[in-house]
Amino acid sequence: MKALDGLLVVSIEQAVAAPLCSSRLAEAGARVIKIERSEGDFARRYDSAACGESSYFAWLNGNKESLCVDFKTTEGAELLWSLIESADVVIQNLAPGALSNAGFSTHAMQSRNKRLIVCNISGYGESSMLAERRGYDLLIQAESGLISVSGAPDHPGRIGVSLCDIGAGVTAYSGILEALIKRGITGEGCELSVSLFDVAAEWMSVPFIHAHYGEGSPKPAGLKHPSIAPYGDFVCSDHRLVLVSIQNEREWVRLCEDVLNAPELLKQVNYQSNNARVAHRESLEADIGRITATMTSDEFSHRLLQAGIAYGAIHTAEDLMEHPAFRARQSSTADDQVMSLPAHPIRWTGTVKDKSAKTPALGEHTEAIKAELGKR
Repeated sequence: MKALDGLLVVSIEQAVAAPLCSSRLAEAGARVIKIERSEGDFARRYDSAACGESSYFAWLNGNKESLCVDFKTTEGAELLWSLIESADVVIQNLAPGALSNAGFSTHAMQSRNKRLIVCNISGYGESSMLAERRGYDLLIQAESGLISVSGAPDHPGRIGVSLCDIGAGVTAYSGILEALIKRGITGEGCELSVSLFDVAAEWMSVPFIHAHYGEGSPKPAGLKHPSIAPYGDFVCSDHRLVLVSIQNEREWVRLCEDVLNAPELLKQVNYQSNNARVAHRESLEADIGRITATMTSDEFSHRLLQAGIAYGAIHTAEDLMEHPAFRARQSSTADDQVMSLPAHPIRWTGTVKDKSAKTPALGEHTEAIKAELGKR
């Protein structure tokens, strides 16, 4: 048994944010019917890296049912209404106003199904001054300020995954779970809205505080941390990088005494607090770097491990499958090409391993759903 067994989710979705949200619900046991246009979710055509299928689509659409319907037509609208009337959750991330303009406003849907939970995902929120503006991941990273604090010094850069889309999808998922709990108490559905901008702006809380109440907005710091030192990469004698994260004064002492064998660093006035170390980061990193340059990366890493200090190395996507912490799950494309993908991040103790997920072909379940609803 899974937590959401028996739940029906109708997801009028495209791209990443809403498909990620509904995929989490599907993983938890919900039946997810993905509503697509005749040309399909445009994420189907982002690339062909997944054995001929889009990598994004393969990642986010396993174990969903694909229903092709044009709900602007009388027949299509009737079909969609039949689903909505029996659904527990409706998710949508169409262009601003598209669903309401087609007659499917939240008020209209909940007038037919008072237990319905409606989740709207948008770029800038439905009531903001920018409500009508389309918002995609790169644009939200830029508009929210995320790019201004990311990348290398003097070279701000996009975060390398669709972080705002992912964050909005996960936030919507948690919001829907809250709404389900609330419905269990009140017996009534509700509406919730999540915007990519709100998610990204909330993530910017620490830079925001620095900008408005501190000494100014942090700048891109590459592999460094704007507020903590030492924190970042150090080069070893074999020219490999080891990343080190010092979180408190106890760890700073252990780094100097047990790892670097340099207790004299503890006596330097410029290094006697985190704020002081941040202010004198350049000389601090130079002093540490002179010592790490005499050790191999394996030796440095071993010393850090023995001292109980967090460390790591930079890995690539190719490296990931060989990582000792990596867990895989099986997935297959619509034409039964089998792939290994990273496992779902929630581990349930004592449960059976998930069966292999399969992505649907465009409209694969249309006729079966019509028959189920008596709409042939």
